[in-house]
Amino acid sequence: MLPEEWPMLIPAFQKDDAFIANIRSTPAREDAFHLWWVGQSGFLLQWNGRHLLFDPYLSDSLTEKYAATDKPHVRLSERVIDPVRLDMIEVATASHLHTDHLDAATLLPLAAVNLGLQLVLPEAIIPVAAERLAAGAPALLGLDDSGTVTAGVFQFTGIAAAHNEIERDAMGRCRFLGFLVRFGPFCVYHSGDTIWHDGLVAALRNARPDIALVPINGNEPSRRVAGNLNGTEAAALAKATGARLAIPHHFDMFAFNTASPDEFTVACDRLGQTFKVLKGGERLTLLIPEATSRISLEGVS
Repeated sequence: MLPEEWPMLIPAFQKDDAFIANIRSTPAREDAFHLWWVGQSGFLLQWNGRHLLFDPYLSDSLTEKYAATDKPHVRLSERVIDPVRLDMIEVATASHLHTDHLDAATLLPLAAVNLGLQLVLPEAIIPVAAERLAAGAPALLGLDDSGTVTAGVFQFTGIAAAHNEIERDAMGRCRFLGFLVRFGPFCVYHSGDTIWHDGLVAALRNARPDIALVPINGNEPSRRVAGNLNGTEAAALAKATGARLAIPHHFDMFAFNTASPDEFTVACDRLGQTFKVLKGGERLTLLIPEATSRISLEGVS
């Protein structure tokens, strides 16, 4: 199915020129950071004028790859931005090898316009990632469960992810990770793809992330969908880790592999967990006012 044939795509909150203009016009400051959802598990984070792109999938490579198979990846949402226009990115992540998290059709154009781009990913998948990206690949910076690396102003700690289990290579290194990222006074948790597993809450509890970015599309083997938290579990994980704000991801990209955010929002309300469901291209700003640890939220209207 060609892009022009996709019916009734969910419109982005903002895209293309408007999205780029919003990034360019957002003020750089040390006491705040800005977050945009760019679809699936992808988020653009800006702090103090520096930019980190979590697990971007900004192409149609999977729709094209599976168009003539029994598992079509029918796109549900408009693409927010062509990666070649994101020429301000210093660091990106790939939490594992699945193409909606490590996409050559996104990362190679991104590397071409961002010389010196660093890609943080599990050490265990570096050989396959290097082969997939080949010439033009960004610098690959590996880490493992509980390990820490620094890329630019961002410090990453690896958090074991189970999808559907914690997979390790022959050296015992995790093939799937989440990331705790620290920068200035802030901390953000990006789950990658994961279900609940022993040790997950313990690994996160002391971090008390300002934002927990959590998947909500669930675990349904009958639909050949690899495991993720469902909405209720995602809300519970954010609450258990002391996250000040929970934001869902991994929905509204492919028709066979999505979920409504409603279960997540109901569970957050029940648990007293602050949350925000972003639209494609929408920005959220977190502020820490001086003399208080209270975080206020500022969205785009």
